Formats: sequence, C-alpha cells, structure tokens
Amino acid sequence: MSVYDKLTALGISLLPVTPSAAMFVPFVRTGNVIFVSGHIARQDGQPWVGQLGADISTAQGQRAARGIAIELLGALHTATSDLNTITRIVKLLVLVNSAPTFTEPHLVANGASELLNEVFGVHGPHARSAIGVAQLPLGACVEIELIAEVA
Repeated sequence: MSVYDKLTALGISLLPVTPSAAMFVPFVRTGNVIFVSGHIARQDGQPWVGQLGADISTAQGQRAARGIAIELLGALHTATSDLNTITRIVKLLVLVNSAPTFTEPHLVANGASELLNEVFGVHGPHARSAIGVAQLPLGACVEIELIAEVA
C-alpha cells in the first residue's frame, strides 16, 4: 500500500506548504537527506497557544503533535513530489511548551511518532528527542522538526 493510500485510509489530506516571510526556508535537501524546518501546532489555522501541564493536557498535546506531523508530511511531499520515495524517517525533535512540573514531553511526542510509523511502516521508526521548554514562537504548545532520508 502506498503512503498516499495510507493517508487516504486515515482521512488525511496534505496541505501545500506556504513559503514563509522569515529568514529561512521550509526545508533543505542535501544529497539524500531532507531537513524540515520546525512547524508549530495550529488549531483552526491559528497557533495553538498554551502550556502543557498548565492549560493543555497531555492528550491535547498528542493531538497537536499529530497535527504537526501532518504538516511535516506536506512539507516532505513538496520537497520530494512523492512521499513513496522516503526511505526513512530519521529523526524528530519535539519541543513542548511546558509548565515547570510537566514531565511528559515524550508522551506528547508520541502523537507525531505514532502517525509517522503508521504511514511509513518499516521506514517510519526514528530517533527522537522530546524536550520541555519554557516558551515557543507565538506561544505555541508544541513545535516539531524532522529529518528524513529519500531515495
């Protein structure tokens, strides 16, 4: 089953990547490796603002991370024109806007990891870091960047 068949079965549609006015690009490909810039959590098209362990639950954080993974897939699609050419999801860096006592950034990160593993099968398991931070751009609750290998 192709990656796109899996996305369709999951009811996921990829959105096009919109270029940023920032001083960086959405992704960089060097050789057979693609580095995807960090994406922040969004809810109804706006930054999903809040802090895990204060006003956002772990379950909500997992949903936010899953949503970001879908956006990252859109960026990978733009970078490759064919997600079936991805040979490995190499690494995720998951940053979680955390209250000082929040100790579950790894569980929040599972929202993204589980989706990528489901979509890419044997090519999905990846190295990962999940880190609680004091703040993220625009007050977002989660930010994730991704590294992938392509054929």
